[in-house]
Parts: sequence; structure tokens; C-alpha cells
Amino acid sequence: MDSVYKKLIVLTGPTAVGKTKFAISLAKHFDTEIVSCDSRQFYKEMSIGTAVPSSEELAAVKHHLIHHKSVVEYYNVSMFEQDALNVINTLFETKDVVVMTGGSGLYIDVIADGIAELPDADLALREQLSLECEEKGLSFMTQKLKLLDEEYFNLVDLSNKNRVLRGLEVCLQTGQKFSELRKNSKVKRAFDIQKICLMRDRQELYNRINQRVDAMIEMGLLDEVRFLLPMRDYQSLNTVGYKELFEFLDGNVPFEKAIENIKTNSRRYAKRQITWFKRDASYRYYVLKGDDSLDAKNVILLAS
Repeated sequence: MDSVYKKLIVLTGPTAVGKTKFAISLAKHFDTEIVSCDSRQFYKEMSIGTAVPSSEELAAVKHHLIHHKSVVEYYNVSMFEQDALNVINTLFETKDVVVMTGGSGLYIDVIADGIAELPDADLALREQLSLECEEKGLSFMTQKLKLLDEEYFNLVDLSNKNRVLRGLEVCLQTGQKFSELRKNSKVKRAFDIQKICLMRDRQELYNRINQRVDAMIEMGLLDEVRFLLPMRDYQSLNTVGYKELFEFLDGNVPFEKAIENIKTNSRRYAKRQITWFKRDASYRYYVLKGDDSLDAKNVILLAS
């Protein structure tokens, strides 16, 4: 491989599709390391509910940007962009290929395209929207966002209040759609980027999601959530697998219903992820099926 040629392989796909295993296969093949772009795996207090790679997987290939933050620390996509580029550029000093993996589409986009040049926050408008959200609820605000910018509505995590309100703020402040402004932000990186999205048959994916949730419960997810209960108001914990069990611990739903809700919300999250990826024509898709060893070889061929 030409020493001046540098390539970032982005391996993504919906939750539970099997990204970790194939990212490790790619990294071993190219003798390189892995950078995580899974926004839920950044936080060191969250392991079971975020499906952090096992100790064996972490030992097989060096991973970066996993468990490097605490849930009590403020962290956003701009900060991730800086951290990830620092790691990637450092690795390129000795590696020709770097693998980045995770299912957080926004975090992939910021590395591939840069972050949008958005207006500074309008503090008065932000306060107004926050008060409106408190009075009328998040679901009311998401419907308001849908009227102003349906494309962003279809992509954003609708349970993430900060992102919903930021989308509304930008739409109201500029009179333009947040989704359109973000499209105009692309930058040219100093390395090539190849994006691969792993897919599965929908029912197979849903079965894997359900099985993963059951496994998380067996591994002690409830104890992990119980430990995090005093920190529940931090935005990083407003995520699938945690918020449903907070509801159980509050006495609002039975345990079995909370587990069912995790599975339902995980399947919905997977659908939103797929919608996000499909809007980007630069992805190459691979449908996982059959022999895993053959799949691994085919994914490597696709990335080569």
C-alpha cells in the first residue's frame, strides 16, 4: 500500500447487527486499531446497556474513545469531532488504514463531512423553548419540529430533548430547515473515507435485538441502572435501556413491561438508524447471512 495513501473505513449499521465482530476482523486484516463512534459507549459508567465490547474483544484489537468520559461530564458532537480526528491523525502516522465503528449516524457524519456552521445560540429563544417543553411536554415539541423540518424529525433521536430543541431553535432562528443547513457543511478531509453499512433481514435483526436485551438483563443491567439512579438527570442517561428501567424503579411500570419497552424502543431506534444511513448515497451495503467466516471475508473484500 502506498505510504501516502490513508483510508478511514467506517463500519456501521443498526443496533445489534454485529458491528463489533466485523470491525475487529477488519482491524486485524489491516493491522490497525479501532475508533469508536458509538455515542453511548463513551461513558465509563455505562457498559451492559450500551453493549460495550467484551474484555476479550477489547484485548483482540486496541479500541479508542470507549469509556473515556463520565456521564457527569458535558460532551457533544463538536468535542467528539476534535477527539476523534486527533486519534485518527495520530494513528495515520504509523497506519495506512484506520477502522471507525459505531451506530451513531451524526457522529459518523461529523467525521466524514465536518460540523455545520450553525448560528450561535439565541439564549432568549432557547429559554422560551425550554419552558414550552416543560409546560407541554417533549412529544408536543417533536410534533412542532415535524411541521418545521420533517426530514430532521425523521432522523433525530426524538427522546433526546437537547437535539429536538436545538433543531427547533435553528429553524425558528434562521427561517431555514436544520436538515438543509447541515447538508451545506461538508469539508474535505486529508484522508479517504469508505463507508460500509451492515444490514440483516428485518425479522432476523429484531430477533437479535430481543435476544440482546434478554442477555443484558441476565448480565445485570438492572443493577447497573440502579447504580446510575442518582445520575439519571444527565442527558447521557436519557437513552434506551436505561430510561425504561428508571421507570420501573420509579414504580411506574412492572419489570416485564420495562423489558418489553426496551425491546420496542430498541427496534424503533434501529429503524431510525437505517433511515439515517439510507439518506447517504456514499454507503456500500452488505447483508449479513449464512456463514460468519464467509461474511467476514466478504466485508474485508468490500473494504479493500
